[in-house]
Amino acid sequence: MSWQFRNRSGARRACGCLALAALGAFLCPAAHAVAVACSVSASAVAFGTYTPLTIAASTGTITITCLSVVGPSPATITLSPGASSTFTARTMSSGGNTLSYNLYLDAAHTQVWGDGTGVSMADNLNLTQGLVAPTTTATVFGLVPSQDPAPGAYTDTITVTVSY
Repeated sequence: MSWQFRNRSGARRACGCLALAALGAFLCPAAHAVAVACSVSASAVAFGTYTPLTIAASTGTITITCLSVVGPSPATITLSPGASSTFTARTMSSGGNTLSYNLYLDAAHTQVWGDGTGVSMADNLNLTQGLVAPTTTATVFGLVPSQDPAPGAYTDTITVTVSY
């Protein structure tokens, strides 16, 4: 799975950029009394080689590091639906074959992480206050339900948007 980062306009400062790798980072321009500069990185939610008719779980991490946060400062992290265009069941692909999966806010896999529309929820958190680049992290919980896909390397690209 790879991540993309992008801008999102909002009442507060939002920032990002595109990165087509499992890890990506960006710097924001100065935010009005919220943060001087932020960077975001994400580790891939890698399920490894999937064994048919089993359930596979994995985690990834989104890390936000901001200089001079005044606050704590509220932030929202949203995830796109990926290639499936729906949060009900995301899909990874390998050639013409697909593998269903989803991303969650919780380890129990009950809160679908998306943009807050439909069945999905956004992650609302507070950026850590401090002058020496404190970090705030969020864990992404991934789950592949039992299915019988064709063998292959399955991938999807998710856009991560951080608004603050």
